[in-house]
Amino acid sequence: MQVFQNKSKIVITCNKRLAPYLQQEVETLGYTVTKNFGTGIELEGSMSDCIPLNLNLRCASQVLYSLKTFRAENPARLYKELLDIAWEDLIDFTGYFSVTSNVDNETITTPLFANLKVKDAIVDRIKEKKGIRPNTGSDGNKAVINLYWKDETAEIFIDTSGETLAKHGYRKIPGKAPMLEALATSTIMATGWDQNSSFVVPMCGSGTLAIEAALLATNKCPGLFRMNYGFMHIMGYDEQVFFTERRKLKDQAKKEIRFKIVASDISEDAISIARKNAQTAGVDHLIEFSICDFADTEIPEQPGIVIFNPEYGERLGVHAKLEATYKRMGDFMKQQCKGYRGYIFTGNPELAKKIGLRASRRLEFYNGKLDCRLLEYELYEGSKREPKTNEE
Repeated sequence: MQVFQNKSKIVITCNKRLAPYLQQEVETLGYTVTKNFGTGIELEGSMSDCIPLNLNLRCASQVLYSLKTFRAENPARLYKELLDIAWEDLIDFTGYFSVTSNVDNETITTPLFANLKVKDAIVDRIKEKKGIRPNTGSDGNKAVINLYWKDETAEIFIDTSGETLAKHGYRKIPGKAPMLEALATSTIMATGWDQNSSFVVPMCGSGTLAIEAALLATNKCPGLFRMNYGFMHIMGYDEQVFFTERRKLKDQAKKEIRFKIVASDISEDAISIARKNAQTAGVDHLIEFSICDFADTEIPEQPGIVIFNPEYGERLGVHAKLEATYKRMGDFMKQQCKGYRGYIFTGNPELAKKIGLRASRRLEFYNGKLDCRLLEYELYEGSKREPKTNEE
């Protein structure tokens, strides 16, 4: 089974509402998207195509390579169909594999049972052909097989990513209520930022938005921070292909930028964490960090983007106090950020009303399970910091 050469369906998954940004990324890499849905996209390609996809994509979760689609009305039929696949050509009998699944079938009450059926079929087939049982468990850091089973249709995939791509590998210290890296990148893409003008993040927390902005601007891809993927543990893998792709990433990365990325937070701890994360990502020299109240954040003369990801009052803060904060954010943008485009990412529509500015766009996102909006504000030109005189 020559999966690294043979073309098949590739499904790239992502978190809910990130698919448009994922599609944009995939098409920029030169691939043709054949289908899109709420939590991902489809295209055609080989396992070799999955290598650059895994290394380059910022908004994705998993890159799945389809092995077989079949009818399975119950676990017995599932097992029989899976037993027909030449697993001995895919998973080394001395190796290790794990199984993940997305199951919606009335004969299955727990996905763990479906996972067990997949494991049994793979182990039994390899034992029959090679006389040895491969090891299996729940660790996702070796070969990973994924089952999608809805009603009576099942599809089995090689998960070429293994551990999720939505985390970008530089955030060793998460901080308080951090934004997932894939969500942060998608949010920045949604603003339409040109990656060549000021990018200001007051209330930066653990620094994810500022770091992702710096990574986008310098064309540094997540593959630079990761050395282990699911595809590496499938038979037929040629590590030279991986190293060639990784070399391309290194060669295309820029070292410097000609504009300012500014990140501030009132918490000394938050800035300390943000600096360390930026250091791991290799972009700490590109971000101006400062410890201050957001209203004292230095706004560069050259306009660009100012973006807030404040507390929503759901899990971290007290509502009344936050009402005043949201009003101050609106005042700050109106008075200090003229000529910029302003953005506030929030999961609390009631608090958003306190901003006191009319949003020109409301873009839908999820942060975890929380329904969120990225609110856009056009902050019209004018004297930036001079108070209005009576004549005006």
